[in-house]
Amino acid sequence: MRAPGFILAVIAMLAVAPLSGSAQVLRIGVQRDIPATDPHFSMTNPAVSAARHVFDTLAHPDERQRLHPGLALEWRAVSPTEWEYRLRPNVRFHDGKPFTAEDVAFSLTRAPNVPGALSNFGVMTRQITAIRVVDPLTIRLSTAAPFPLMSEHLSAVAIVSEHTGAGAQTADYNDGKAMVGTGPFRFAGWTRADSLRLTRNDAWWGPPPAWQNVVFRPIPDDGARVAALLAGTVDAIDMLPSSAVATLSARAEMRVAATVSNRLVFMGLNVSPDINPLATNAAGVPLASNPLADRRVRLALSKAINRAAIVERVMEGQAVPAAQFLPDGYPGTSSNLHVEPFDPEGARALLTQAGYPDGFNLTLITPRDRGAGDVKIAEAVAQMLTRIGVKASVEAMPWAMFQPRYMKAEFAVGLRGWGTETGEVSMALRSILGTRDPARGWGMVNGGQYSNRAADALLEQALATIAASAREALVAQASEIVIRDVGIVPLHFDMAAWAMRADIGYTPRSDNYTFAWEFRPVAR
Repeated sequence: MRAPGFILAVIAMLAVAPLSGSAQVLRIGVQRDIPATDPHFSMTNPAVSAARHVFDTLAHPDERQRLHPGLALEWRAVSPTEWEYRLRPNVRFHDGKPFTAEDVAFSLTRAPNVPGALSNFGVMTRQITAIRVVDPLTIRLSTAAPFPLMSEHLSAVAIVSEHTGAGAQTADYNDGKAMVGTGPFRFAGWTRADSLRLTRNDAWWGPPPAWQNVVFRPIPDDGARVAALLAGTVDAIDMLPSSAVATLSARAEMRVAATVSNRLVFMGLNVSPDINPLATNAAGVPLASNPLADRRVRLALSKAINRAAIVERVMEGQAVPAAQFLPDGYPGTSSNLHVEPFDPEGARALLTQAGYPDGFNLTLITPRDRGAGDVKIAEAVAQMLTRIGVKASVEAMPWAMFQPRYMKAEFAVGLRGWGTETGEVSMALRSILGTRDPARGWGMVNGGQYSNRAADALLEQALATIAASAREALVAQASEIVIRDVGIVPLHFDMAAWAMRADIGYTPRSDNYTFAWEFRPVAR
């Protein structure tokens, strides 16, 4: 990531650069490239975002992740363990073949079984025990136990065609042979690290996209992405760096769209009582036991952090302090959880009570190529911890190295983020602090060996509760248990921000997805 000064200098140099672009082509600069065009190969944000242009889903989440009809017009629980989906009639794939329930059955079977996939869609489909095609436009899905969030989970799963997908491998999607969907755009080509090219599907069942052609260009460097927008080589960009928000917002020829995202940035804590080599005394000798196994120490770390200062100084106002897994108002959030007050004196007192009056040394590990300002956030947190006697140092590494080591619980503290695909709390709670059980999809990002059976039991009960209000109350209770136990230290929610030419509009999405069909021409 470029320094803020560099980005502002780029903006200044391009202050008089002309804007250009064709009304028939929308060019979007994105921060991250996709690993493949196979829609079931990766659950990462850029991969899912790209896939949804070509492939539809049963339900469409809106900008706040509320579900609306997609390929399914309606869905209902016909019994506690069976869901029925009534499919949209007269939908055709890009090659003219009709869409039917057989394609849904094929897709739900294929999604968790793609060889070599970077992330397994099984977490979204493993609750399904049987699939029954009732008729061409009706399908029923059975589960072993009640699963009220079926549609939220399936909204992430792309529906591919059986007639082109049967036997197709990821390579067949990458070269376009199997890229036949029902989505708003047709696949026109993909060149890794260069561009994803799409053309409008005029037969799409939804509102027609405003642009005939779309080109996504991966531009990882923040400064270069802003520069491309200002130079007119792209018409819009995602992941607008915080340092550029105010300056671009002030320019008449530019438009900025931003909202609080669902991406929680947090400190993952290794709570195992075992000796951790990254928690040491002043001489660098590992402590006899892991201090983070003590809730008082974990709470001390949380109290030491001035979240408002991080938001203002590091994130330049483009974040919101966090108290729990999702921002207030999402299903399953608790009104009883509040941002931990900055209290360094209280933090020192807790350390003394826990037997660490002189503190200890701690290494904070962070990715250096993942989220907005990760290294700077880690450095700010380290300084705050040092002020209460926990002498913290920062080690940054590539995400590809960080993630497997984090999941092996090799770190004492790891800085990471998590965006919730389902738009409700249970998935975040189950993934981040649920007791690890890969077979059930629990603890997918629980890299701290945390386990709280009371919270697990409440969550289990919630996931089997059909009534939304009762389910959300149970999830909120479970959240209160693990947050008050300081299973993680929530820091903030990122802002999701896009910038574009002033004659283009976009409704900012809390899920950070960039959908070309949602861009629209507007009056300047």
